[in-house]
Amino acid sequence: MSDKEYAFVRVELEEKLESVRNKTLGEVDTANVFAITETNPKVTGIAGDVIEQSILGYPPDSRQQPDILVDGVPTEVKTTGLRPAKQGKGLEAKEPMSITAVSLDTIVDEDFLDSNFWHKLEHMLIIYYLYDSDTTVQAAEYARFPIKGYQFHEFDEEEIETLKADWQLVHDFVKHIQDKYPSLEDRKEHYPKLSSALRKELMLIDTAPKYPHPPRFRLKRSTVSALAKKAFGESMEQLPKSYTTYAAIDLELSNASNKYGNKTMREICEMLGIDAGGKSLAEQVVVHIFGGTGKLNKIELFSKIGLVLKTTALTRKGLETEDTKLFTIDFENLTNPNTLFEESQFYEYFSDNQFLFIVFEEPSKDAPLLDNKLLGFKRLSFNEDFIETEVRKVWEEARRLIATKELRFIPDIDKKTGKPKVNKTGVVRGAPNFPKSKDGNIFVRGSGNDSTDKPICINDIDMYRQYVWIKGSYLSRLLKAEPWV
Repeated sequence: MSDKEYAFVRVELEEKLESVRNKTLGEVDTANVFAITETNPKVTGIAGDVIEQSILGYPPDSRQQPDILVDGVPTEVKTTGLRPAKQGKGLEAKEPMSITAVSLDTIVDEDFLDSNFWHKLEHMLIIYYLYDSDTTVQAAEYARFPIKGYQFHEFDEEEIETLKADWQLVHDFVKHIQDKYPSLEDRKEHYPKLSSALRKELMLIDTAPKYPHPPRFRLKRSTVSALAKKAFGESMEQLPKSYTTYAAIDLELSNASNKYGNKTMREICEMLGIDAGGKSLAEQVVVHIFGGTGKLNKIELFSKIGLVLKTTALTRKGLETEDTKLFTIDFENLTNPNTLFEESQFYEYFSDNQFLFIVFEEPSKDAPLLDNKLLGFKRLSFNEDFIETEVRKVWEEARRLIATKELRFIPDIDKKTGKPKVNKTGVVRGAPNFPKSKDGNIFVRGSGNDSTDKPICINDIDMYRQYVWIKGSYLSRLLKAEPWV
């Protein structure tokens, strides 16, 4: 890369980027990039094209080498959208960040430090814009999205070790297939497993789309969100020890199981110095096990890898646990007719996140949490088949009910009188006819502070906030099949 027009002095480049901060993509589009949207309204990558052609002044470049030189350093330019966080305050990444192709023909001959993957990540210039819409928009609408800032990013030593371990997993997976199956036709049968087979072990990256579409390395959305938080000055707690693989995390949890197993939550809180009268005790226990002090989502490591903590209690006979609430439905995303399932909140939640279950044994059904005994920890990742069947089914049915106006409020009927049941507030009890637990292992259930707390209105039906749940009996089977960490 010797072309002078692609080389920049960092100080001058920073001045250029500062001059466009808070301006919209349309305002800075001196190269008239948005003109293509008149004939191609669904063109992808328009934000990055505007940054590259109108601000940095170089044409599209699909090579696997970094895009520009900054003070002589090869630097990859990435443009990524942020949106208001669905949970909590601040901004989060709209989507994962595509890095480079998983070159199935050549990756087995690469080492990490010499790989195209690392060459793209070693020095990065990330430019952030605000995806200022609750729904999917066509390319022309990006013109009104403002540029929020930029970040010259280099990964620290711990992150590099994590990225190396992740890359090695992909490398070894591809090599195993090629060593075992000399025939290209046989390999084609096994390459599609790449995106899901490693999901449970990859910390910072994933691969998408599924083969036979050319797979690409991506930074997980949770990882990109953590980078953005750092760029905009949000402080994250650092753990005292380094964990660069899930194996290292599992080992820490296994040691904790040996130390605290069969002890009550009350005893564990006392041993860890946690106020047993406080909130989110299970979360505090996990955080303290790793030497942290704050909330799980404020710890940089857990934030980057997308770790979701859940608590489940089994009876002494090992019977099924209760139904478990997962996430609040974003109806703007659900009802947008342009949203593909792979771009939906439903898919993203189950695909992107790792679930750590802290498992207790309850001495009786009504026993308080403090009397529950710790059995241990299990880590769960949902596979592609589950997502494509169980999750997609609920997503499609909920969309169909809304789109066809078949969504109804179904009152609870008193079997004795045959009349609708009425709450003390005078509100008829019931729920919308979204998929229920009797319909499958994933279902929708609403909840609110009281019967009048119905802030959601869909098709003129007032309703509680609606949540996606997983059936307790099914979750118990999944957890029983998972080994203790």
